[in-house]
Amino acid sequence: MTASRALRDAGDVSRENVEKVRQAAREIGYVGNLVAMSLSSQRTNLIGVVVPSASNIVFGEVLSGIADALWGSGFQPVIGVTDYDSEREAEIIRGMLSWRPAGLIVTGVDQPEETRLLLHTAGLPVVQIMDMDGDPVDGSVGIAQFEAGAAMARALLAAGRRRFGHIACARQRDSRAAKRFRGFAAALEAEGHLPVGSVVSEQPSSVEIGRDLTREFLERHGDVDCLYYANDDIAVGGLFHCMAAGIDVPGNVLITGFNGLDIVKALPEPIATTHTPRREIGYRAAELILKAAERRSPRVGAAIELPTRVDLGAAAAD
Repeated sequence: MTASRALRDAGDVSRENVEKVRQAAREIGYVGNLVAMSLSSQRTNLIGVVVPSASNIVFGEVLSGIADALWGSGFQPVIGVTDYDSEREAEIIRGMLSWRPAGLIVTGVDQPEETRLLLHTAGLPVVQIMDMDGDPVDGSVGIAQFEAGAAMARALLAAGRRRFGHIACARQRDSRAAKRFRGFAAALEAEGHLPVGSVVSEQPSSVEIGRDLTREFLERHGDVDCLYYANDDIAVGGLFHCMAAGIDVPGNVLITGFNGLDIVKALPEPIATTHTPRREIGYRAAELILKAAERRSPRVGAAIELPTRVDLGAAAAD
């Protein structure tokens, strides 16, 4: 019984004995049977994490924050990838719930009603991440997407830009990018401006797609002094097209992305971006799940909004 409690880190065994038991387990290669443990506790030590993309570095950093927060806690993350597909998301969540996880971390707050019902009736802590513009089922950690777009628009207007284009990927499926653009457009309109035009692809974002969409946009709407992209990936592709076409960046056209990825610092010409706390979002979400588990509570009941930062960088000088 003592060995079982020590391996589960149940809290009623001294740290000295916990280390002795764990050292013995390592020496003999012992691995506990989590399925058997869950039969008595009605919970596993798994935490389900649902993200829209495995290839996007943004969610890689979110997962890194989650993993760091869970390290040493006895809990393990299990990842599901939806590819921005709401039906796939519902199936992933339903499958995870059948394992009786200790909690769920789910991207976004705009799930269909069927999925929201699954989360609401799950009877375990749920944290929805990345987006504070909506009605979370339980807990939430993220940023105000609408305001992030509006803040960038105000900064660009203050920098003297007046004719704006918009380029995005998967906007119909990526509700957070759509909210940012609505905020961006609303802030422009408040000052008497409107975007000149918009080009949107339903393909996943990438540097290559950003280059192609920029070429397409400029063929339709050449007279712009700023291009607002849904994220840094496609903004980098836009920069590469402009450089190849001999367009002065940021002199004639200011390229504007979102997320503040490290690659932005290494580009041959400066672009603007909005820095987001991706790793911290993951870390804080996992912390909320752990605190709920400590309280043996089925709810998180907390909302954490984190700040973003507009960075025009060297682009502002031009």
